[in-house]
Amino acid sequence: MTWLEGNTRDTRSAGERLQELIDRPEILGVPGTHNGLAGMLAKDAGFEALYISGGAVTASMGLPDIGIMTLEELCFVTRMVSRSTDLPLIVDADTGYGEVLNAMRTVRELERAGAGAVHIEDQILPKKCGHLNDKRLNTPEDAAAKISAAVKARSHLRIIARTDAAAVEGLDGAISRANLYHEAGADIVFPDALLSEEDFRKFAASVPGPKMANMTEFGRTPYFTAKQFEDFGYDIVIWPATSMRVAAHAMTELYAHIRENGGCEALLGKMTTRAELYETIDYYDYEALDAGIAKTVVPETPGE
Repeated sequence: MTWLEGNTRDTRSAGERLQELIDRPEILGVPGTHNGLAGMLAKDAGFEALYISGGAVTASMGLPDIGIMTLEELCFVTRMVSRSTDLPLIVDADTGYGEVLNAMRTVRELERAGAGAVHIEDQILPKKCGHLNDKRLNTPEDAAAKISAAVKARSHLRIIARTDAAAVEGLDGAISRANLYHEAGADIVFPDALLSEEDFRKFAASVPGPKMANMTEFGRTPYFTAKQFEDFGYDIVIWPATSMRVAAHAMTELYAHIRENGGCEALLGKMTTRAELYETIDYYDYEALDAGIAKTVVPETPGE
């Protein structure tokens, strides 16, 4: 069934559907999807919730992740992935795109775009990836006020409070802030860039409620599996920018090969075929909605 027909029979909100997944005893693994096609491929692989990463989206736009993407640009990608997959989305809302009132509008707009949860961090602009150096933090009280305002603005989505304090104020600072954000109404807390299993375990034992972990590549956090994070005491783990990184690496190889060889026939084995792509994006289901469109026949590859 296509998006044009309404691709779900589940009338519950995205926030409710996400909460059901979080409430399961096993950890919820959530891959990053930087566009609609990535989301559909992740859904086909069996994932039940998806993540929209500010870092992955800005990189796809050719921009650095320093808070210069607009809210409407983020909403565009959120709508794209939501309508193509109909899965609950966790969306990276950076600092809430401003202060208290801006955070409230961010929640309202992303909820309408299809988000099931948003996370708001305690950095100030210009913000940086949580795994980079010299981040600047909002005061705990002002950050908590933003979380409280976000909770007031939502109708169903879950509010995730991210803290970047571990690298600035130490683990105890991150724990103190996370507890304050939990008291402010955050449904889930998210400590970014923790350095060890010991840190993850201590944070989980010191902060009540559901917790989310970030398993990004090339960062400060060692590589752990979803099962390990579950054992540490976490309810959600994200792989935020992995899809974008893999796609970028594949395209780098592609363009170098075409430049060197004047063609790409040798790379056909590394490509999704036309038939496979059409199946993923439900091409024929859309086509069948209009009797005026002749059914497409995929051309045979020369030489087959």
